[in-house]
Amino acid sequence: MKAARKERLTSVAARRQPNLTVILENVHDPHNIGAVLRSCDSVGIREIFVLYTEPRLDQERIEIGKNASSGARKWIDIHLYHDVAACFAHVQQRYEHIWATHLGEQAVDLYEIDFTQSVALLFGNEHAGVSEASLQYATGNFLIPQMGMVQSLNISVACAVSLYEALRQRRGADMYGANNPMEETERTTLQEAYLDRHDQKNYNKFIHKKA
Repeated sequence: MKAARKERLTSVAARRQPNLTVILENVHDPHNIGAVLRSCDSVGIREIFVLYTEPRLDQERIEIGKNASSGARKWIDIHLYHDVAACFAHVQQRYEHIWATHLGEQAVDLYEIDFTQSVALLFGNEHAGVSEASLQYATGNFLIPQMGMVQSLNISVACAVSLYEALRQRRGADMYGANNPMEETERTTLQEAYLDRHDQKNYNKFIHKKA
């Protein structure tokens, strides 16, 4: 491995955000999944949660989406769940707030969210949105302000817009630098893992099937 490549991998690992993640529930289009992964990698997310409760949705959709992700899948762990309670139990162990994209009571504007806190963003599928079962675990709902006639965004676009607001706030708080909340031992472990992944060809190794 060239020195420049090694330096880039260790630098990327050092900027990862251990308290920011995305949850995708029953997202049908594998290209949307791939696009979300690219956005997550771009803002420093190191893991996401994919929840499939519909029988016809499975790991194959993530595998198909690997082309759209342009290699981002290699650097992001995917926790694949089929059980709602098990998925959110895992999320709640690591993240303090779960914000769902949902037009519900007391939904707040995206730009009112404090993204310097420990946050998980929940996005539902392209047609039905977030399910009632998953909404029970949300600590709040949010909306992306829109000024046009069409009051909806593609799931991958909505995710990118939301994550880049998180990046803006976190950059302002120097969370990609001196104020990164990642522990030193955790950072070292992640850097070593990324160096190991450099030559890894089996991306499925980074999909962790759960309940």
